[in-house]
Amino acid sequence: MSLSRRTARRSVRALGVTAASAALALGAAGYAFADDIDLFSASASCVGGKGVITVTDKDPSGAPATVTVFLENNNADVRQVGAQEVKGTAKGATISFAEEWEPSAVYRIHIKSGEVNKDIDPFLTAPAKACKADDTATPSGTPSGTPSATASASPSESADTESPAPSEPSAGGEDTPAPAGNDVQPAAQQSNLAETGASSNTGLIVGVAALLVVLGGGAVFFGLRRRGSGDR
Repeated sequence: MSLSRRTARRSVRALGVTAASAALALGAAGYAFADDIDLFSASASCVGGKGVITVTDKDPSGAPATVTVFLENNNADVRQVGAQEVKGTAKGATISFAEEWEPSAVYRIHIKSGEVNKDIDPFLTAPAKACKADDTATPSGTPSGTPSATASASPSESADTESPAPSEPSAGGEDTPAPAGNDVQPAAQQSNLAETGASSNTGLIVGVAALLVVLGGGAVFFGLRRRGSGDR
């Protein structure tokens, strides 16, 4: 076997060993990240006035992990809040559990991923102050009552202002009759016109009557003339 062939085989073997070592090193590093419980953290906060428990996974290998949250009382599980799966990232992947936690309540966060089967240490303790509703909500009471009182008062005041004062009786105890003036004249004129028959159509009627008279006279005239010519 020539020297060049031996050298080539040795080079190939060396490259194979190096690649295998690198793969093992990367795999070991990945498992090391996945097995590190310190890459997981938890916190309790308020979002929109509601309690939330958030778990963060900063495992850069992206290995899936199952997160289970338990409510604790005297180091004993009271109930399970929930369980979710998360795949970590270098920046941190987060998952949230809706939980109306009580002030200073204690929660156990259990992580199971690969060789990891542990609880986050120490246990999570909720804040000493409970969540409150958003302050943007309009409280019931004085603000809502004031406009309605003002609105109900204004129309009555305007009605009292615009309503005319009633007529007072005269000294003799009888109501004072309405004085005769220009307000009565239109009605009187209309009644007079109705009685006499005078209106805006009188001229038209007279003209039509006169036309009918003229046409009748002409018809009589031509009729007599024809009769005279026939007698002749």
